[in-house]
Amino acid sequence: VTHRSARSATRKSRQVRGGTRPAATAIISEMNETDQSGAGNRAKAIEIRPAASRIGTRMDWLDARGSFPMGHHPTDADNTHFGLLYVHQEDRIAPHSGFPPHPHRNVEVVTWVLGGALEHRDDTGGEGVIRPGQAQHMSAGTGVVHSEMNPFAEDAHVVQMWIAPDEAGGEPYYSDIDLGTALDGGALVAVASGGRTEAPAKLRQAEATLWAGRPGPAVAVNLPDAPFVHLFCARGELSLEGGERLGAGDVARLRSAGRLALTASAEGCELLAWEMHAELRDA
Repeated sequence: VTHRSARSATRKSRQVRGGTRPAATAIISEMNETDQSGAGNRAKAIEIRPAASRIGTRMDWLDARGSFPMGHHPTDADNTHFGLLYVHQEDRIAPHSGFPPHPHRNVEVVTWVLGGALEHRDDTGGEGVIRPGQAQHMSAGTGVVHSEMNPFAEDAHVVQMWIAPDEAGGEPYYSDIDLGTALDGGALVAVASGGRTEAPAKLRQAEATLWAGRPGPAVAVNLPDAPFVHLFCARGELSLEGGERLGAGDVARLRSAGRLALTASAEGCELLAWEMHAELRDA
């Protein structure tokens, strides 16, 4: 894992593609981290959001679906975030296009590649190209300007995720993450963490960990036990132990649901899961 510094900027609000979102502060969740296995609690603990319900943006160079409104989409007071996560966007970026230089401040950004490749450049000269099985982490800190471009001949298929840091400020840095063969065993692998779990990338958020997994056909794995778990099925299909099924692009939001098991379909699956022990509150 490599870290690259970036110089400070002076803007004081969190930048969102197409708009500006007020800064938010993280507060420790006081939810009970125990299994809510009773029938009455299960519906509260597990919320399935199908791919078709995710918020779409379509342009000639971009096909995107997100979990939360951003940019030109109307604000939804009941769907601004989940736990510490406030952007979760699946992007398909056409060849020779992408996001030109734009600023970020006080946000932890992790990008996971499902297909093609994505090129990062920032205003300190830092740069990197990531491909499937690789990710990038950018801690924006006091401010950074970067671009995310697809200069290649095939679509870039990526998932970009933003969480709030513990505290504002700090020197920005950038990391490339290559999990190599770690995903081959089918177990969940930590991609980025703030300290609860050892991971290649260090988040400035002690209460969050991103896990990735590629369980093979009919392989079962356990999800982390946390007040908030955001499970995204990126490829294939999977089922939770209570019978809920997720296909590609579907999301399960788990609230103190316990250490649930999931099982991949006969074709296997690829998944991303955020384990979060805190939630956001508007500043």
